[in-house]
Amino acid sequence: MNAPVSSIEQLQIALPDLDWVTDSARIARLSQDFSWFSPVLKRQLAGKAADAVVRPRNEDEVKQLVALCAKLRLPITIRGSGTGNYGQSVPLQGGVLVDMSGYNQFLWARGGAARAQAGIRLFDLERETRAACGMELRCMPSTYRSATLGGLFGGGFGGIGSINYGPLAARGNVLGIKALTIEEEPQVVELRGPEALLMHHLWGTNGLVLEVELALAPAYDWQEHFVVFSSFDDALEFGNAVAGGPGIVKREVALLADPIPAYLRGHGEHLPPGCHAIILAIAPSSEAAVRELAAQWRGEVTYSKNAEEIARTGRTLLEYTWNHTTLAAFKVDKTITYLQSAFVPGQHLQQVRHMEKLLSPEVQMHAEWIRGLDGQLTCTALQIVKFSTEERLQEIMQTYRDNGVRINDPHVFIVEDGKAGGELSPAVSEVKRRFDPLKLLNPGKTRAWQ
Repeated sequence: MNAPVSSIEQLQIALPDLDWVTDSARIARLSQDFSWFSPVLKRQLAGKAADAVVRPRNEDEVKQLVALCAKLRLPITIRGSGTGNYGQSVPLQGGVLVDMSGYNQFLWARGGAARAQAGIRLFDLERETRAACGMELRCMPSTYRSATLGGLFGGGFGGIGSINYGPLAARGNVLGIKALTIEEEPQVVELRGPEALLMHHLWGTNGLVLEVELALAPAYDWQEHFVVFSSFDDALEFGNAVAGGPGIVKREVALLADPIPAYLRGHGEHLPPGCHAIILAIAPSSEAAVRELAAQWRGEVTYSKNAEEIARTGRTLLEYTWNHTTLAAFKVDKTITYLQSAFVPGQHLQQVRHMEKLLSPEVQMHAEWIRGLDGQLTCTALQIVKFSTEERLQEIMQTYRDNGVRINDPHVFIVEDGKAGGELSPAVSEVKRRFDPLKLLNPGKTRAWQ
């Protein structure tokens, strides 16, 4: 007597021409992301994997796959390059992992905007926009070489460039998306402006995004610098002066407090022991102003590279910013983890100083200057933490909250738990009902849709 055919086998038999990943080791690897940055998530998500992985190459293949998954009631988890940190693309209930990295066509760039398929790498997208119209992305993560456009939209926040344009969710950054309903007869729907943002940063739990349209920024030949200080306060004031200087054209301003610079192996000659470092990406026309500010705050510019040198060597300081800082530290010290916090505009310098004095060196300050949703200058932080216990990690986060600093908990895999307020809006839930009526998308990642 033959064994019954599973739903996954039915799917693969019905769609043999799709690009299926069949090797079990590769399926296990593709079922993970960078959630191992958190010892809590590493424990909680251990062993979670999809039953099958598939790589659609065009819209018709996506539709065929979704239609049959809906008919068979198979869970669907959407994946880009797997550079997220919260288990966004880790399947909790098996099912089908849809790797969108092959769905990666650049579509157009014009009128200060660009559009592309969700699987395109951000590095490739910016290369296309620079060539097409001399413009670049407004914000991108430090993982831009491998991260996808859909991954940034579904699981990202902001990053390099957010000092000018705020996080991705700031009004005017995301112009529109094309999404697919998860049902037996999938429908393609265009969402514009605020409506499109109802799928943003929800980890693919309430929509499958096919295309994203973004506003762009003027492109510059960015040059990069380390500016080092012996005083934490001087480094902080300098970084804030550069970030807030209206005449200084910048793309990145980051503070790495001692001992973080020591983790940046390969740059020891530029980062003296015990220093506090600022990483800058600025336009060449702003270099003189930056050096004047560095002298004012007793800093020293120890490293400078222009755009041509960066392109020729492929080495960029941008890959030591945002969560690449955490990765650099982890390569040196496997006992570390990290936090994510947001300081109050206008109080951010006092709060950063206070938390540095209160918790250093157990918590090592890594701050990134950004504009908030309302355009106000502030800092967000991805502090490095010397991990001891999960209980102590919770105590540290509560200490931040007790001092008026918002924590976006990076040690949880439930969408609501990582957000301030801890719940989803009725509008977000309505989009879920519209685009995923069978509740097949990334199940287990929200309390609202259990």
